[in-house]
Amino acid sequence: MLNWKGNIGALLQPLIAVCIGLLGGAIAIVLIGGSISDTYAQMWKGAFGNFYFFTNTLTRATPLILVGLGVSIAFRAGFFNMGSEGQMILGALTSAMIALYFPGPALFKLFAALLGGIAVGGIWSAFAGWLDARFKMNLIVTTLLLNYIAALFAGYLVAYPLKDKTGSAALAQTMMVDKSIWLPKLFQGMSMHAGFIIAIVLAVLLFLFIKYSAAGYEIRMLGYNPLFAAYGGVNRGKLMLASMFASGGFAGLAGAVEVLGMQYRYTDGMITNPGFAWSGIMATLLSGAHPLGTTVAAVLLAALQTGGMGVERNTSIPLEISSVIQSLLILFVTAKFSYTLWKRRKGGGSDAASS
Repeated sequence: MLNWKGNIGALLQPLIAVCIGLLGGAIAIVLIGGSISDTYAQMWKGAFGNFYFFTNTLTRATPLILVGLGVSIAFRAGFFNMGSEGQMILGALTSAMIALYFPGPALFKLFAALLGGIAVGGIWSAFAGWLDARFKMNLIVTTLLLNYIAALFAGYLVAYPLKDKTGSAALAQTMMVDKSIWLPKLFQGMSMHAGFIIAIVLAVLLFLFIKYSAAGYEIRMLGYNPLFAAYGGVNRGKLMLASMFASGGFAGLAGAVEVLGMQYRYTDGMITNPGFAWSGIMATLLSGAHPLGTTVAAVLLAALQTGGMGVERNTSIPLEISSVIQSLLILFVTAKFSYTLWKRRKGGGSDAASS
């Protein structure tokens, strides 16, 4: 019974947070002289108004889900992986390079590109874990700084040695991937692709893994109480490397899926500018690092973003209203997270990232 309550709570948390954000957004709308009902009606239409908008929202949510799932693994184990952006960038670039230059039939290259994105994102993340385990370097700091290295390195490659010189010289990007290697679209004429199915299947599998496997129990135990986990024989260093690799692998897969399912090439800024990684991290925090809750939160955040575009198109309210709502969500997450840490410290518990 308690397990069911915990799962339902993880699904409800993002909904409650979004309601709080919408309430704050309503105040902002009133202050600038807009209509709350008309604005939110247009936001709903822009996100879910018809099948085309609905599939656009789910497409936007796909990388958010994958990034969020990866971050949730690290958070569950008690580690703060803030480097999803860099891991996603390298995963996207690697998948594009494999799809362009790797020999073999199309289906083989597609799977190789996906696996390459996972591997490179995982290695980049595990490197930060190794720095922590070997040199006691703060994981939050190293993962954040590695984002800049990944972004600048990828930007250099597509601006010089890998740049597509056949198209617009104004864009730093690779050549376009052959159409035979694209992820298939789920519906004709829609942007939604097979990456969404991959994300949903992985969310369910990750939930089952965390909940019912021995390794998942060790991850939860290490995140909840590191001292008890060490007493029980859990090797923190090995589990850190494994969980960080898996976390980065999900982010790398998110980048690969974005290249193979939407952009069909790597373009400088294609990961950074939309804020995929930070939205995915927010989805994880909103759900308390619950895989299924993260999926729901990612869809809700994607709906705010796609719905905000509809608001700007059809009303006098600017697109930034969705940013106001997301900022309030960040405040909600910060307050919730601070309260959790305060409660644990008061009770003498650990400061792990997950509960």
